[in-house]
Amino acid sequence: MLHARTAPHEKRRVLREALSSGRLMRVPGAVNPLTAVLIQELGFDGAYVSGAVVAADLALPDIGLTTLSEVATRGGQIARVTDLPTLIDADTGFGEPMNAARTVQALEDAGLAGCHLEDQVNPKRCGHLDGKAVVGADEMVRRIRAAVGARRDDGFVICARTDAAAVEGLDAAIERARAYVDAGADMVFPEAMRGPADFEAFRAAVDVPLLANMTEFGKSELLTAGQLESLGMNMVIYPVTTLRLAMGAVEDGLRTLRDEGTQAGLVDRMQTRKRLYELLDYPAYNAFDGGVFDFTV
Repeated sequence: MLHARTAPHEKRRVLREALSSGRLMRVPGAVNPLTAVLIQELGFDGAYVSGAVVAADLALPDIGLTTLSEVATRGGQIARVTDLPTLIDADTGFGEPMNAARTVQALEDAGLAGCHLEDQVNPKRCGHLDGKAVVGADEMVRRIRAAVGARRDDGFVICARTDAAAVEGLDAAIERARAYVDAGADMVFPEAMRGPADFEAFRAAVDVPLLANMTEFGKSELLTAGQLESLGMNMVIYPVTTLRLAMGAVEDGLRTLRDEGTQAGLVDRMQTRKRLYELLDYPAYNAFDGGVFDFTV
């Protein structure tokens, strides 16, 4: 009710323990706070806040147009409602290394369990599009060091994402990842891996936890959770899946409403009022203060 019961520092502890457990964390993207409630109810291991989804929700492309305040606000709204640890996409840190430092503290304050920072140039673009450019490894090392140095809760996980495989090749991306770990990164996110062999190469070369991105319509083969766990991955994110599912259903429904002049034929495909109230936990609000509502759920 109102907020999850688990404090941010405890969520961060849970995240770190899970990353060192040897099992794969399954972490879908939460398109909004209500989706995060459902992610927890269905037994996933964490929630993810995608920068691409935050941008798309604002009807913006994923090219670095969102601001720290917009991202931190949405991340805090999602972290607030779930007892699961929430990992957030912090793009390039929203500027220079000092901006990355401020970003980490803002995300700590918002209750997030961790974030990832990438080595693309500003303005960045979706990691599965062509034409990406990366900063020099030394600049990204400064970005990571600034973020780690600004962290006030050592439990907050700082993940280094490298987009270099598509730009400089896999070997260069691995060397970058090693440098980022030396700079203090707790986890590595190798973006746009093509298939199992790429993940195997990273696992053999990097000692910290690894994150796999299973986004649809991208450059990566969509591997199962079992495959990723056998490859030694520690976390898998499905960053845009819930947005794509939701928007596909919304578009189909709106077309039907436009063409038929009624939503009657769509009702069986909708979440019921009863189910929505279950997710919102209306009974708990009634129990807390019966005078707020004058009806029975």
